[in-house]
Amino acid sequence: MDILWFGVFAVLLLGYFALEGFDIGLGMLLPVLGRSQEGRDRVVAAMAPFVLAGEVWLVAVAGVLFGVYPRAEGEVLFGLYPLVVSLLVSWIVRDAGLWFRRRLDGRAWRAGWDGAICLGSWGLALSWGTALVALADGMSVTPLGLAGGAVVAAALAFHGWTFVSWRLPGQVTGASRGAGALLASACVAAAPAAVLLAGAAPWLLGHTAPADTLNVLSFMILPLAPLMAGGQVWVWRTFGPRGAADRIPSFF
Repeated sequence: MDILWFGVFAVLLLGYFALEGFDIGLGMLLPVLGRSQEGRDRVVAAMAPFVLAGEVWLVAVAGVLFGVYPRAEGEVLFGLYPLVVSLLVSWIVRDAGLWFRRRLDGRAWRAGWDGAICLGSWGLALSWGTALVALADGMSVTPLGLAGGAVVAAALAFHGWTFVSWRLPGQVTGASRGAGALLASACVAAAPAAVLLAGAAPWLLGHTAPADTLNVLSFMILPLAPLMAGGQVWVWRTFGPRGAADRIPSFF
């Protein structure tokens, strides 16, 4: 059961970086890919249908960490408290930009919230990268961690660029990328988390909750996994390049 739940945790964490990473990358690149307001609207429209579906993975990661690895969760929250706060604040700022940018039609209003999207996205990328290195280095933030933040930011930016080249071929980046290229960039985005999981596996397994707790969680949570997977498939089939290219949720 310990191995099963470690596998679930690994899939969820890697899935977050693969399926939410391009949203963060596009937010980072928003001023570059969208030099005009119309261009930024197009980039946000390309990513918007996938944002909430991607964030589900992060919520699931937090839930599994809390339920399956309660002692590890406490050590991470207290040991990396400033980075956890940075992640949460960046997440709120980025999502606030997405939610509020279309509430009014003024260019200054949208430009301001577009800046929030970019700032929050950079905060997420750098905080995640620094946190991953800190977790691998015994909960200590060092200059190496800051370098790790830059590496993760570059990986997510590459994933975002590839995604928009797949979602809107030839319209934003001037390039067209297929599903194979998007899968490859997803692997690049998830690679830092995969390295951390490989190194942290013994530590996590040593912090696993008791068997009775795992049994209850298995009964309550695992049956919902097909629903989550089905929802992801629906989103990608509905809003992919073959779907309506300009379809965008009203709240973005």
